Amino acid sequence: MSITGPGGGAASDGVVDPIRVEHIGKRFGAVVALRDVTMTLHKGEVLGLIGDNGAGKSTLIKIITGFHQPDSGSIFIDGVEMRLHSVSHARSLGIETVYQDLALIPGLSVYHNMFLKRERLFDPLPLLRNGQMKREARQYLHEMGVEVPSVDAPAAQLSGGQRQAIAMARAVYSKAKVLLLDEPLAAMGAKEGALILDLIGKLKERGDVSIIIIAHNYAQVLEVADRINLLRHGTIFLDKRAAETSTQELTEVVVEEYRRSRRSV
Repeated sequence: MSITGPGGGAASDGVVDPIRVEHIGKRFGAVVALRDVTMTLHKGEVLGLIGDNGAGKSTLIKIITGFHQPDSGSIFIDGVEMRLHSVSHARSLGIETVYQDLALIPGLSVYHNMFLKRERLFDPLPLLRNGQMKREARQYLHEMGVEVPSVDAPAAQLSGGQRQAIAMARAVYSKAKVLLLDEPLAAMGAKEGALILDLIGKLKERGDVSIIIIAHNYAQVLEVADRINLLRHGTIFLDKRAAETSTQELTEVVVEEYRRSRRSV
């Protein structure tokens, strides 16, 4: 039985939700990855999407980014039903994703990574406007509170937290309205994790970016999330405001559901 809260419905203040998926299903051969998933991301909120490995989190994110096509169900972007044909199509609608591998080029500078595939050129000549990109990268990172040794430094010289921050800043700088973060805190120490949580908090304060964060660490995601969705066996098993739940409750829900599954085998 699902445990739902007040966050799963339509926005009550008349503001259109940036993302809503209804009754999404997805199979890969005999494997059912998602079954009848309905989920809403409200404007300006941080939604924590949690669940065990194999629960369907990555599949759901890849459907929202246009990488996978759902077998059933509907996707609404800013209240309009859409069929996302590709990742590029989703990006054109303001949906950006930062994956665990970050998609940074280690040998390129911070500012070149910031403008990767969006380089400033001397039109019509295919020459890079390096000075302009440096200035813009420096200014934007400063505005976001992201500290790096230098925008000229290669990405390989940055810490894991700094690289994650650069990837997030690049996505936001591209005018993202929806930011999907796939395990941004994975394999990070406490200091680097705090850096990313602080950056997510700053983005939430701005209010112009809505965020879905996939995470395994309940305590960390509860620090920044407005609402929690627990994905279990390909469906949303729990939907609660973060302030109305706790690490203990989330753990107990998972354990109890696991025991129930074992008894039914």
